[in-house]
Amino acid sequence: MFLIIIGGLLLFFGAEGLVRGSASLALRLGVHPLIAGLTVVAFGTSAPELSVSVSAALEGRGGIAIGNIVGSNIFNIAVILGIASLINPLGIHLDILKRDIPVLIGTSLVGMFLIASGNVTRVAGILLVIGLLIYLFFTIKAARKSFAASGAPPGEVDLQPSKSILIDLVFVAGGLALLVYGSGLFVDGATFLAKKIGISDAIIGLTIVAAGTSLPELATSVVAAFRKQSDIAIGNVVGSNIFNILCILGLTASVSGDIDSSGFELRDGLVMLGLSCLLLPFSMSGMKISRWEGSVLLLCYLGYLMVLWPR
Repeated sequence: MFLIIIGGLLLFFGAEGLVRGSASLALRLGVHPLIAGLTVVAFGTSAPELSVSVSAALEGRGGIAIGNIVGSNIFNIAVILGIASLINPLGIHLDILKRDIPVLIGTSLVGMFLIASGNVTRVAGILLVIGLLIYLFFTIKAARKSFAASGAPPGEVDLQPSKSILIDLVFVAGGLALLVYGSGLFVDGATFLAKKIGISDAIIGLTIVAAGTSLPELATSVVAAFRKQSDIAIGNVVGSNIFNILCILGLTASVSGDIDSSGFELRDGLVMLGLSCLLLPFSMSGMKISRWEGSVLLLCYLGYLMVLWPR
C-alpha cells in the first residue's frame, strides 16, 4: 500500500509538472492558449494512465493495463463529475454536447468491443491512434473557427508562459521523470497488493490503479467546479476519457503488442459505455449536470464496486 500511495503522489506531481512546462513551451512557441489546452494539457492529465498502462503491459500485466484504462473512464465520469456537480451544477457548452459526448460514446463502444474480444492487437492499437489524430485535427480546426468568428476562445483557458524557457524544460523533464518512476512504483505496489489479498490484476486495475491515475483529472475538475468554470470541469473529463481509449489503449497495444484482456467481463465495458451514454440525457436536461444527477453518478459507482469486488 505504501508503494501505491508514493507512486500516486509522484504521478500527480509529475503530471502537474508536465502540464505546466509543456503548456508554457507551447505558448512560448506561438501556439494559441486554447490549442495548447486542447492538446498539451489533455495529454498531461492523462499521462499517468499512459505511463502506468504501458509499463504494466511491457511487464506482461495486461490486466492492470486494461483495467487502468476502463476503470479510469468509469471513475472519471461517475466520481469526478459526480463530485464536481455536487460542488456546483455543471453547465454544458453546446460544442461538448454536439461533438465531444457523441465521440466519447463512439470510442467507448469501440473500446468495449476490443476489450471484450479478449485480445487487443497491435493493428487495433495503431488504428486507435489514427482515430485520435483525426479527432484532434477536427477539434483544433473547430476551435480555430470559433476563435476567428468570436475573437476570443470559448470558455476560459488560464495558461501563461513562465519567466524562462529553462524553467519550462525543468518542469517537462522533471514531470516525465516523476511519471516514469511513479508508474513503476504504482504497478509494483498494486501487483503486490493483488497477490497479498488474493484478487485479480483486473480488479486492482479497475479500482485502486484507476483512482490513483485519475488524480490529475480529479484535482482539475474539482478546482474548476469551485471556480464555476464548468467548461473546464466537464471538458477535462470528456476529453481525458476519449484520450484514454484512443491514445492510451492505442499506444499501449502498439508498443507492447497484443494485450490479453481475457480477465475482463463484458460487464466492465458495458458500465463504461453506459456511463458515457448517460452523460447525453443528463447534459441535455437544462444544458447542465445538476446536483441530483451528480448524486446518481456517484451511486452508480458505488453499485458497480459492490458488484465488482466479490468477483
